[in-house]
Amino acid sequence: MENFQLQISALLDVPMATVEFCSEKIKVKKVPKGGILLNAGETCKDTFFVNKGLLRMYSIDKNGKEHILHFAPENWILVDRTSLYLNQPSDYYIDAIVETEVLILSPEYFEFLGEKQPSIYSRQNALLHNHISSLQKRITQLLGATAEERYVDFLKTYPNIFERVPQWMVASYLGITPESLSRVRKELVKRKKKKI
Repeated sequence: MENFQLQISALLDVPMATVEFCSEKIKVKKVPKGGILLNAGETCKDTFFVNKGLLRMYSIDKNGKEHILHFAPENWILVDRTSLYLNQPSDYYIDAIVETEVLILSPEYFEFLGEKQPSIYSRQNALLHNHISSLQKRITQLLGATAEERYVDFLKTYPNIFERVPQWMVASYLGITPESLSRVRKELVKRKKKKI
């Protein structure tokens, strides 16, 4: 909990004492590997902060193929914003790739925090714009970047998770086949050796 409190205090620019006071509105949940926090068709009711472990958010198309939208390692927040804020059934699943401990933040948590510290609303607005910007960048990459460019950006975005997830999941996130991902990785290694 202390790690989360430090993160939220810094992220929303809220005094630690206020964050600690609001912590009674948080639930801690241990999710086993493969455990589901959100199913497609359900309405998302909470925001998830990853204290330990790794989550993913994905959809499944009509042919049964998974499309990973996000990974969320330690200290990341994951939520289906459309479902949560517009009260609509989600198109996504959220599950644990490994055994994971999450802090469950209900909308009431942020309301309670806002009552104590109204300045968080402008900070939340700025964070929302950052989130939208990163989604736009991701869409642009999927539409126009090469597989190699997408892979290099993945490594920058998620520097510590490649060894923690199966290669097919990384390929799903990149929108390519596992075979294409293997070729991209081999090509990058080959180029790196030539430079040495």
